[in-house]
Amino acid sequence: MLHSLSRSPFSFLISALLALLPLSSAERIIKSNSLNPCQANSSFSATLFNVAFTPDNRTLTFNIVGVSAIAGNVSIVAEVFIYGYKAITEKIDPCTQDALKGLCPMNTGSITIDSNYPDISKSVIKDIPNIAYTIPDLDAKIKVYINSTDTNEPLACVEAELSNGQTVDHKAVGWVTAVIAGIGLVASAITSGLGHSNTAAHVAANALSLFGFFQSQAMFGITAVSQPPIVASWTQNFQWSMGIIRVGFLQKMATWYQRSTGGTPTTYLSSLSTTSVEVQKRSINFGQLATRALGRVYSRSNSQATNAENQNRVVLRGIKRVGFRANIEITNIFFTAYAFFIIFVLLVIVCVVLFKFICEGLVKAGKMKSDKFTDFRNGWKTVLKGIMFRIILIGFPQMIVICFWELTVRDSAAEVVLAIFTVVVMLGILGWASSKVIRIAQRSIMMHKNPAYILYSDPIALNKWGFLYVQFKATAYYFIVPFLIYILIKGMFIGLAQGSGVTQAIALVLIEASFLVGISVLRPYMDKKTNGFNIAIAAVNFLSSIFILVFSNVFNQPGLATGIMGVIFFIYNAAFALVLLLMVLISSGFALFTKNPDTRYHPMRDDRGSFIKSQTQLTTELDALGATARGEGKGQHRSRTGIDDDVDSLSSDSIDRTHLATKEGTFGTEPPRSPINPSMPLFPSQGGSPPAAAPGAPPPTYYNRTNTASPVARVQSSHSTSGNSYQQYPQGGSIRSEAPSQPGAFRTQNNSSPWQRGAGYDH
Repeated sequence: MLHSLSRSPFSFLISALLALLPLSSAERIIKSNSLNPCQANSSFSATLFNVAFTPDNRTLTFNIVGVSAIAGNVSIVAEVFIYGYKAITEKIDPCTQDALKGLCPMNTGSITIDSNYPDISKSVIKDIPNIAYTIPDLDAKIKVYINSTDTNEPLACVEAELSNGQTVDHKAVGWVTAVIAGIGLVASAITSGLGHSNTAAHVAANALSLFGFFQSQAMFGITAVSQPPIVASWTQNFQWSMGIIRVGFLQKMATWYQRSTGGTPTTYLSSLSTTSVEVQKRSINFGQLATRALGRVYSRSNSQATNAENQNRVVLRGIKRVGFRANIEITNIFFTAYAFFIIFVLLVIVCVVLFKFICEGLVKAGKMKSDKFTDFRNGWKTVLKGIMFRIILIGFPQMIVICFWELTVRDSAAEVVLAIFTVVVMLGILGWASSKVIRIAQRSIMMHKNPAYILYSDPIALNKWGFLYVQFKATAYYFIVPFLIYILIKGMFIGLAQGSGVTQAIALVLIEASFLVGISVLRPYMDKKTNGFNIAIAAVNFLSSIFILVFSNVFNQPGLATGIMGVIFFIYNAAFALVLLLMVLISSGFALFTKNPDTRYHPMRDDRGSFIKSQTQLTTELDALGATARGEGKGQHRSRTGIDDDVDSLSSDSIDRTHLATKEGTFGTEPPRSPINPSMPLFPSQGGSPPAAAPGAPPPTYYNRTNTASPVARVQSSHSTSGNSYQQYPQGGSIRSEAPSQPGAFRTQNNSSPWQRGAGYDH
C-alpha cells in the first residue's frame, strides 16, 4: 500500500510542491561574505571576509584577510542593525580576547584572522529577535568602528551585510509565473481557433494584463532607488519578463559582439577576487559617520598613507544591479535582453507554422474534423501577422527600457545604433497600427453608427489589428493610444534616469496615479470584470510606486520604517500575484477543457459577437444575410478586404478604391454609407405596398437605440404592380427564393437574431 501511495500522482505533486518551498535550515545562522568601508579614508579594508554566527552554540566564527594602515592599540565597537533598528551594541578590547590577539596591537600591512569567538553572552543572543533567523532576505548589517585607545579617534569603519540563508529569489518562482502567463496566451489562441471568440477575448485580456503586472514588478526592481533586500529579491523573480535571463552561450556571444563592434566589456564577474562589487541596498541614517557616497566608483591604492584600501570598489544600482545578480556582465545586459526578444519572436513564428501544417496533416489523415480551426487554416498568414503585432506590443515595455538605457551606457557603437533603430521601428509599427484602428472605427461610425461593425465583422481587420482593441469595449477603441503613451513615458524615465532614483520614484508616482485615475473614470475594458481586473492591477502598481518613493529616502524616515515597509511590499505583492495567477490559470482551464466555455461570460454590450464572422454557426437566415452583407460565403475566407491596411493605405490605387465603393457604397463624392441597400425589401408586404423610408433618413444609431420597428425600408420595385403580393428583389439582395406565408410570424420568431440586433435594430 505504501508503495502504491508513493507512486500516486497526488503524492508526487505534493512532493514537488514541497521541494519548491524555501524551507528553513535546521541550524540557525547569520552570516556575511562581504565587508565594505563606511567612512572616507578608512584605514582598514578586507580582501576576504567570511563571518558566521550560530546562536545555538553561542559561537562567532570568522576568516578575515585584510590590509591595515593602523599602528597601535585599538578598541572595537560593533553595532548590529536589524531592519534599521539598532539591536546590539558591543564594545570589544582585542587585548582581552584570545581570538583577537593579532589585533593587539595592530600593525600596518597584511592582517590574517582565522578563528572563532566562543561563549557569546546569553544576553546578547536574547537581544536578537527570532524572526532574524527565519524571515527571508534579512535586512540586517553590522558596523564595526576601530578607534584609537589613546585618543579615541575613529581610525576605520567597516560594515557587513548579514544574511540568514533564506531568500524569496527562487528560479522556481520565475518559471511558474512565466509558464502560467504563457498558458493563458496559448489557451486564448486555441479557444479563438475553435470559434469561442468571447472566451478567447477574456482569457487573452487577462493574460496580457497579468504579463503587464509582471513587467511592472520588474520595472520597480530596476529603478535606481535603494531597496530593502526582500524587495530587491522579490522583483528579481520577474526580470525574465524584461529578457534578463542568463544563458552561457549568449554571454560569450554578447562579449564577442561588443568587442567586434568597438566596445570594451566589463569583467566584474571574473575579477571578484580583486574588485569589491556591492549591489546597492537601502541606506540607513547612522548619524554623522553615515556614508553618502553610494554610486561612486573609486579606486584605492597602497601608496596612499591614510588609505589602506588596495582594491577597486564598485556600487551597482538599477539595471546594473539586477544584471549582476543574474550573473550577467554589465555590458552584456542589453544584448542578452535584445537576443531573448528576437528568439521569442522566431520561436512563435516556428510554432505557428508547425501548427498550421499539423492541422492540415490531421485533416487529410481524417483524425481531425475539417471544420476545426477553419479560420486559422484558411487565413493563417493574416493570423501570423496579428500574432507578430501582439508580440511587439508585449515586448514594447522591455525594449523601450533597455534601448533607452543603452543610449546612456553606450556599450558599443553598433549596439547604440541597434537600440535607436529598434525604438524607431517599434514606435512606428505600433503608431501606425493604432492610427489604423482609429480610422477603421471612425469609418464604421460614419457608415453604421457603430464602431464595432467593421472592427469585428471583417476577419482580416480583426486578426491583424484586433490585438490593439479586443480587450477594450468598442466605444473605447482609441484607448490603446493613451496606453502606449503610458508605457513609453514610464519606460523612458526608468531607462534614461538611472542616475537619479528620486527622479524615477516621483515620476512613477505621477504616472501610475494618472493611469489609475484614467481607467477608473473611463473604464475602457470590455466588461465589468475585466475593468475590475485591470483597475486592481493599476491600484497595486500605484501603491508600489508610493513604496518606491519612500525607499528613495526622500522623506528621511527612520530605518525601521523602511525595513517594515519592505516586508509589507513583499507580502501584498506576493498575495496579489498569487490571486492573479490563480484567476488566469482557472480561466485558461475552463477555456481548454469545457465544451462551451462561452457560457461563463455574458455577451458583450457592444454586440461584437453579432459581427464576428462565424463560418460554422449561421443558425438563422438573418445570420446568413449578415454573412452575405459582409461579402462572405459559408466555408470561405476572404483573402482581400477593403478595410485592411494593404488596400486602405495612402498608396492604394483607384481600382482597389472602386472595388471598395462597389461593396460598401460609393464614398468618392458622397459620404460612406452602409453596404445594406435601404430600398431592398427583406420580407414581402402584407397585401399592399409597404411604406417607403423617408428620403435621406439616417440609419439607426448605436449610441441612441429605441425599440421601434426596423428602419430598413421596404419599397416596391419599379417592375411590380400594385396588386402583386410579392416584389422583385434586387440582384443579390435576398437569400430566399420565396417569401413565407406569414411574414409577421417569421419576423417575431427571428427577432432576436444577433446580426440584426448587432446592426443596431431592436424590435
